[in-house]
Amino acid sequence: MVYDGKNGEYFELQKIDSHNSNFLKNTKTQTLLLIWFTSDQNKLTIDGIPYTFEKNEIVFLTEFHKLEYENIKTINLLKFNKSFYCVLDHDSEIGCKGILYYGAAAKLPIIKINEVPLEIMQTAWKMATLEFEMKDSLQLEMLQMMLKRILITCTRVYRMQSLSSITGTEQNDLIRNFNFLVETNFRSKHTVADYASLIYKSPKTISNTFKKLGTKSPLKFIQERIMLEARRLISYTDKDISEIAYELGFNDIQTFSRFFKKNEKIAPIQYRKKNTP
Repeated sequence: MVYDGKNGEYFELQKIDSHNSNFLKNTKTQTLLLIWFTSDQNKLTIDGIPYTFEKNEIVFLTEFHKLEYENIKTINLLKFNKSFYCVLDHDSEIGCKGILYYGAAAKLPIIKINEVPLEIMQTAWKMATLEFEMKDSLQLEMLQMMLKRILITCTRVYRMQSLSSITGTEQNDLIRNFNFLVETNFRSKHTVADYASLIYKSPKTISNTFKKLGTKSPLKFIQERIMLEARRLISYTDKDISEIAYELGFNDIQTFSRFFKKNEKIAPIQYRKKNTP
């Protein structure tokens, strides 16, 4: 089921199984994906990393994720573009910027839904499906309402499952803003201090907030995002290593090679040989 609006709006709902898994390939620009697994043991590789997704897990992807699939059982797939609903422009309504989408992609956003959130998702999904049959002037607004309901539900679940140790709204917003800024600036800004100045916080405040989460440090977060893009560019493009180094904000290929080898344990050129058919 696809909605194509007069002004470029695009919204799609599909039930995926092994026979039509090609729908998972995202070929449209500025399009976001929500993949809801409705069975166990779905095996996908995202940005070169293998994942096994179980029933009622949901993963959120952008057009920039490289997705391959090994074993697909059953999936609910949702796609929408910026013209249909821009999550950045409407962040005050849904609050998913920097966590579900446009967060540093080194940390893949995955949630598990059950009980009340599951009922809400099932109801919103069914209502959106029925709305495709309503060919009138209100269809776009109604489909947008169903999408908002789905995204708000997922955002609440994500916060509960991944940000539960952060109780304050200010700390929650700090993490979201940091994630978003890393995603949009990692090519040019490589230190915590760079981002601290953008959100008017001290590097220590950012580090302490991440420490409460019990996860990796903010510097490690930045470095993993750079590494993710480095792997993508090395594996999926023919760009020279020196060109990739400059694109990722390194002054010379030697500095980039040392950075890459420190994190990946092999040199960039060796990584390309290893990961090129």
